[in-house]
Amino acid sequence: METENMIPSNFTYLGRNFSDISISNDNSSSAFSDCNSDRSGEFTTANSESRRKLWLSCANAAEDFSDDLISQLVLHLQSTTIDDQKQAAMEIRLLAKNKPENRLKIARAGAIKPLIATLNSTDSQLQEYGVTAILNLSLCDENKDHITSNGAIKPLVKTLRTGTQTAKENAACALLRLSQIDENKALIGRSGAISALVDLLENGGFRAKKDASTALYSLCTTKENKVRAVEAGIVKPLIELMADFGSHMVDKSAYVLSLLSGLTEAKVAVVEEGGIPVLVEIVEVGSHRQKEIAAAILLQVCEESGVYRTMVAREGAIPPLVALSQSGTSRAKKKAETLIELLRQPRSGNAAARDI
Repeated sequence: METENMIPSNFTYLGRNFSDISISNDNSSSAFSDCNSDRSGEFTTANSESRRKLWLSCANAAEDFSDDLISQLVLHLQSTTIDDQKQAAMEIRLLAKNKPENRLKIARAGAIKPLIATLNSTDSQLQEYGVTAILNLSLCDENKDHITSNGAIKPLVKTLRTGTQTAKENAACALLRLSQIDENKALIGRSGAISALVDLLENGGFRAKKDASTALYSLCTTKENKVRAVEAGIVKPLIELMADFGSHMVDKSAYVLSLLSGLTEAKVAVVEEGGIPVLVEIVEVGSHRQKEIAAAILLQVCEESGVYRTMVAREGAIPPLVALSQSGTSRAKKKAETLIELLRQPRSGNAAARDI
């Protein structure tokens, strides 16, 4: 089985110290997508001379754009002509792609509000350019409050539901960036983002699944969003991705499920969606990190249910757990030993009656 990352020295589970999956602005290896600036493609609406100047300028890290030019682009964003709006949004998107200085200048020039307006456009390309420009601007912490206060969350969720594939991916990334402010997590969850992200996780391409899982991991650190995610049916696609070792989503899906598995509703869903044999298989053949997190999820599922303990034991979990208790990390050994002890406990008649 191909593993996604080496196990880090400071990986923990119940203490929630997953330092290797923290979302950062660098390009270091991470179990999750970094959701950094956009992947720019071809821009057919831009004339060749404009494209040449923009690409040369964006490639030159020493060059900054003047405030006057940025102000002019902001005015063009508010044009009554769709082509002018697309040209301006595309140029702002590129200017904000790699340079923090430009991101700050663009926001201070008043671009955020008209960019948000592009998200409601019926022109899919304008919407895509606009959402990607917002993503690039959101990479600066100083811009996040301004983006939120200008009412970006609902239009971003709309884009997440109705945009092109690239627009959906970049809307997910923008929501992730905004969710890094704790007060925004509840606002984003209440806006309908969770169900839209679950749909992207289930039906999107590989990049979309990565972006959706990253955003969901960030949002589901709050209980109300955990409940929303379970109600939106997140457990089924998570289990399916964990079962597909070739998906390169085993770690990502397990991390998200680990946030949810303390909920009674999530435990029921894990069992109903066939998660127990998948988790047992991961304990048996997964990477060191995957084995540990799968054992920890099984431990949470089994803690209060004799019926679930019986199901896990009958699935053949004890032999691979014994192996993990002998060869895993100290944390993995402890979790495996605790789970083995639970699985070997005799069930009293009263306990069995309560579990049925």
